[in-house]
Amino acid sequence: MIQYIIRRILVFIPMLIALSMIVFGLAKAAPGDPFTGKILDPNINPEVYEQQREALGLNKSIPEQYLMWASRVSRGDFGESITYNGRSVQSLIKERIVNTVYLGLFALIITLVVAIPIGIYSAKKPYSLLDYAGTTFGFAGLAIPNFFFGLVVIYFLSIKLGWFPAQGTLSSTDLSGFAEFKDRIHHMFLPGITLGLASTAAYMRYMRSEVLDVLSSDYIRTAKAKGMSERNVLYKHTLRNALIPIITLMGFEFGAILSGAIITEQVFNFPGLGTLFIGSITNRDYPIVMAIALLLGVAILVGNLLADIFYSIVDPRIRYD
Repeated sequence: MIQYIIRRILVFIPMLIALSMIVFGLAKAAPGDPFTGKILDPNINPEVYEQQREALGLNKSIPEQYLMWASRVSRGDFGESITYNGRSVQSLIKERIVNTVYLGLFALIITLVVAIPIGIYSAKKPYSLLDYAGTTFGFAGLAIPNFFFGLVVIYFLSIKLGWFPAQGTLSSTDLSGFAEFKDRIHHMFLPGITLGLASTAAYMRYMRSEVLDVLSSDYIRTAKAKGMSERNVLYKHTLRNALIPIITLMGFEFGAILSGAIITEQVFNFPGLGTLFIGSITNRDYPIVMAIALLLGVAILVGNLLADIFYSIVDPRIRYD
């Protein structure tokens, strides 16, 4: 297992180089620069803006700019923001990433708590009322865009009923301890269920399909024939094998939740990486855009590695040595 992890980490190196080239190339393919499309102060000499472009290296060739950027990134330096008063990109990401991670974990917990039990019950009781309801929810969850569902829950649960706040992360900065935790959960509920909608629907359908498939296996029929209880058959034999594709999804979900939060955070004005990313794109603040895009790519690579590791934990038959 250790050798496999080391090999995968070594494979990450060329993948990260390729990813950095793609991220940088896409950023530079966008028209203009941070000084384009803005209403510039007419009282300032245009040469000042040219000097700023030169200081930022924007007058250099694309290969030179990439090498400068990649050299800084390899040292853990993503540079300074162009529009946030010269603040470092790291400090801006550090402020926001905690909120995005909290939101992603909250959405994932909701997904697992809702999807797995309903998926199991739907497989145990196929074509029952709950099974039909779960199927309907699954198709609806996959079909409804996150931003539309977010607007719906804001209208009904926040504006009409007033149960949950529609934006922000905390009601007051004076809160601490359990009161702060409770208030964060209260603020994360609407964006959390919005972010986890599609994942919950997908997990539910996968879980139902896998449990049905495993229940029809020969070894399950043998276990039942030997008099093993339904509970033991379900939780000791069926569920463990049925969880393997769910782990696959969770590996991709590690990065997908962070990237999917971009639109959800914008809808709920949630101060995370999503709002920072969208704002940076609008302002053509490419150091932030490239840093966040690279971070999301790394999250997906790490998620795939974690999925492979969890495979061997759930299914002892899988070995990488």
